[in-house]
Amino acid sequence: MAHPARAPQPIHHLMLAGASGLVGRATLQLALAAPQTRAVHALVRRPLAGVADARLQMHRVDFAALPTTALDPTPDAALCALGTTIRQAGSQAAFRAVDHDAVLAFAAAVQQAGVQRLAVVSALGADARSAVFYNRVKGETESALQAMGFRCLVIARPSLLAGDRAALGQPERAGERIGLAISRPLGALIPARWRPIEATVVARALLWALADAAPGLQVMESDELQRRGRA
Repeated sequence: MAHPARAPQPIHHLMLAGASGLVGRATLQLALAAPQTRAVHALVRRPLAGVADARLQMHRVDFAALPTTALDPTPDAALCALGTTIRQAGSQAAFRAVDHDAVLAFAAAVQQAGVQRLAVVSALGADARSAVFYNRVKGETESALQAMGFRCLVIARPSLLAGDRAALGQPERAGERIGLAISRPLGALIPARWRPIEATVVARALLWALADAAPGLQVMESDELQRRGRA
């Protein structure tokens, strides 16, 4: 017997971390463009520029000492797009403080606030047993998130992100620039899982998955993000 399809669970109130980055800003724009959105609560280190919408509520926080954010009503879902690079962070320890510690601090805070649907941007190749430090930290973060017991946990593993970092006041990432320059001319010759992916596509796929609210863990590799984010 076929199981009945789940009815989408609208996201009226969204908690968001990382709204100054490519995926985070795309998520914010998509959420504010959705008629069902009543509020987006963005946890930020500094106010966001260029966003004028009464539904956006910014909460300035220190992710190294993140308090529990009590909101009424409890947000329907949360999305974490925090991330940096070792070069930008300045050291492996500083990188881990963002991509591991801050991500888990956000997850713990929203869980304490009653949120049971969480989506997190990880990376292609995340593996807690990897010999590559970047991939290992991403994998360790994923493992810790799974142990937290969210009713619905969505982990995205996008390939090389495409988007205009300069428009967000972010420094260019040399690895992204070089990777995009090499891969774009090859187009469809590259397997879908490894092709560059637009940040808006990732954001759309994650918001879809949060609304779908499938129970348990859902890991979305880059090819699935492409399918869902362009549907």
